[in-house]
Amino acid sequence: MSFTNRSVWPLLAVAVLAAGCAGGAPQPDGDGAPLAAEWTEDYEALSLLGEELRAPELTDERRAELERQLAEARAAYERDPTDADAIIWLGRRTAYLGRYREAIAIFTEGIAKHPGDARMYRHRGHRFITVREFDAAIADLERAAALVRGKPDEVEPDGMPNAYGIPTSTLQSNIWYHLGLAYYLKGEFEAALEAFRACMEVATTPDMHVATADWLYMTLRRLGRDEEAAAVLEPITADMQILENHAYHRRLLMYKGELPPDSLLAGDASETLQMATQGYGVGNWYLYNGDRERAREIFERVVSLGNWPAFGHIAAEAELARMGGGFNGIGRSAATASAPRSRPKA
Repeated sequence: MSFTNRSVWPLLAVAVLAAGCAGGAPQPDGDGAPLAAEWTEDYEALSLLGEELRAPELTDERRAELERQLAEARAAYERDPTDADAIIWLGRRTAYLGRYREAIAIFTEGIAKHPGDARMYRHRGHRFITVREFDAAIADLERAAALVRGKPDEVEPDGMPNAYGIPTSTLQSNIWYHLGLAYYLKGEFEAALEAFRACMEVATTPDMHVATADWLYMTLRRLGRDEEAAAVLEPITADMQILENHAYHRRLLMYKGELPPDSLLAGDASETLQMATQGYGVGNWYLYNGDRERAREIFERVVSLGNWPAFGHIAAEAELARMGGGFNGIGRSAATASAPRSRPKA
């Protein structure tokens, strides 16, 4: 199979469900791995609030750069369609353009060709989270965790490098991090706690430490285990050498009382990823400290920013869905309300 154009949306025949409804989570095969359903809608996913989600808008300059990188990845794949690295980069570069269903199809092909490669499950699991299919994500990431158990860890190269060009995470830390996130988004906090604790054991950089500590702290607070949560904050200091996860670092300092909560909501509204990350943490802080209305207001603000692939946005959706009553405040974002992209449904 050659992923040379958008006409490849149907997944591998071995991975297509004979019957499946659009947006439904794939069902597991005999070994517990999710099968991927053919996606025929003109949007990428349904939000947890029922909105159609389409590829986020990109500037012309950014799109041109991502398309160039994708063309390079596609050329490497076409030179050797069996090469695991080529498949992974083709999937990653496709996802960066907001073509998440197509990326899932590519990783599904990778799993068919390399069923023992944990990276395929790690990346497909990540993109199942993006499209709100948490059970499928959990199945993939649990499989990935089983495949790396007892093996040496490895640095995971960044697809979007930080300003220093230094990767900050590893394969195993990313597996456990995304697994914890998938459980957290489902509200299964005990399972999330186990995954985030496992992630902390392999979080070898300050950036990965603060990202994991943040979700671990929030999970413990949601479980009412406040003393354990406070212990997570003890190693966190303002002078930590953080390369990219500044939003998580600031959230942790806020939990410690070193930054006022609303200071994390100030800033450039165009920085939607940063604002979604910080905003969710602040809203969640208000929620587990008893101010439900302020929490809802902030979750609605996060969702209104429109950066729907961001984990903070997904988490805010999940909270609003659990609160009930839908999305009250600010209306549909430009990202969710944009016109459909043309795509073959073959």
